[in-house]
Amino acid sequence: MTHRSTAGTVPRRSFLALAGGAALLAACSRSTSASIDTVPTRALPSGAPPPGTKLAISIHTAQLQLAESGLDKQLPFTVSSWPNLSAGPDVIQGFRAHSIDLASNAGVPPIQAEAIKVGARIVAVQSRDHPIYTFATAPGSGDAIASAADFRGKKIAFSQGQAQGVVVLRALKEAGLKNSDVSLVPLPSTQFLTALQSKQVDVAPLGEPSLTKYLGQYGKDGARGVKTDVIDLLTILWAPTEVLNDDAKVAAIRSFVPLWAQGVVWAWEHTDQWIQRYYVKDQGVTAADGQRIVASQSQPRFPRSWDRAIAWEQETADLMAAGGFVPKVEAAKLFDRRFEGLASQAVPAEYQVAS
Repeated sequence: MTHRSTAGTVPRRSFLALAGGAALLAACSRSTSASIDTVPTRALPSGAPPPGTKLAISIHTAQLQLAESGLDKQLPFTVSSWPNLSAGPDVIQGFRAHSIDLASNAGVPPIQAEAIKVGARIVAVQSRDHPIYTFATAPGSGDAIASAADFRGKKIAFSQGQAQGVVVLRALKEAGLKNSDVSLVPLPSTQFLTALQSKQVDVAPLGEPSLTKYLGQYGKDGARGVKTDVIDLLTILWAPTEVLNDDAKVAAIRSFVPLWAQGVVWAWEHTDQWIQRYYVKDQGVTAADGQRIVASQSQPRFPRSWDRAIAWEQETADLMAAGGFVPKVEAAKLFDRRFEGLASQAVPAEYQVAS
């Protein structure tokens, strides 16, 4: 059963449930709850990781990009597994289960992890300056919901531990609405499509290729896509503090970050090959839809300085805290700045930004 508070905001207990609940808190044998301040401040190792070093990396697109480009042959360590987990709560549970050493998410999951005392830090940053989420409406809504201002009184899918949740909060704020002006329905993003199809919710933020698939199926029934100017600035790589206390694994992460950035650039520069490998073969959309999706994206950007990313993360943390979803979080502590600039230095100048 889904519970909603009468004020339209999600109670703290629901936040913990979305973060994995009892399964997350009892996840397994060892604990990753060590303070984030226990990450070493000594310089990163400069050499290759020791023989036998392994990392479990939960970055599905990187797995495909490195394999397609041949960059995987440059990895100086063994990838023990590529868990295909992308939702923030699932990744946090993987950190606690010691089944993931490195993952990619938006900027929200590290805030969530800190709020529930799971130590982890950001080790790489990619930024964007265009919206990647569109608010999809339920079948039958037609033109009744044409902008975020029309969200008043509507049921909105809300995953406060993921980027989609903060996109909702930012969209409401920009439309001049309070959280209490809508009904926030707590759901993991993996259930957004089902919730829209069944009309459990009126609106849900969707990214690609889910948006294309949904509108292709339900557009004829009155489902629509409502665009906003809300930007989810960050894609980050992050790792548990226990991993960052392991010198061999740190050396492996240091060697991986540049290859990850180069893989992203490779996909941008080899559009046709990437569309076939990822959008068509992996995600099941047509080549034409893949072309349209890629055409709507902007060129990858890797900041040389993380100052803007930290400011954005703090703004996001404050927005979540103001809604009562998390306690106050000091965003600067979520970044391991020893890795700052590694990604940007690995790509051509046209993919670098100052901050």
